[in-house]
Amino acid sequence: MVRLAMHNGSSPTTKQWIAKAEEISSDYVEQILVNLRTGGLVQSHRGTRGGFSLARNAGEIVVEEVLEVMDGPLELAPCSSAECRRSTQCVTRSVWSRAENALKEVFSAQTVEDLAEEAKLREAAGMASFDI
Repeated sequence: MVRLAMHNGSSPTTKQWIAKAEEISSDYVEQILVNLRTGGLVQSHRGTRGGFSLARNAGEIVVEEVLEVMDGPLELAPCSSAECRRSTQCVTRSVWSRAENALKEVFSAQTVEDLAEEAKLREAAGMASFDI
């Protein structure tokens, strides 16, 4: 998402270019992009100048949304959901709930555009990495 945001507005970015930039296989990049496209975060473009681009402005896409598209709802513990049969008696449920809410607050406050801007600065200084 950060690589796509860094090139947003120009021509679509190819999976091969992303793979080379991230030093991972293009097949793995494709798997990621398919999930992001299914989740409505990226769009694909056919043709000789085809590739992938963000489906929305990078400033409108928050990290929480990307994580949820890739991994499902953000839950730190199984007892976070109401489906837990012991949730009404669980002493630690409120701790997990507060921690989860704090994490969601951080992820929902950070946009892909924020990360792309930081990446551009670091890349210019020769020290960019997008590993999580």
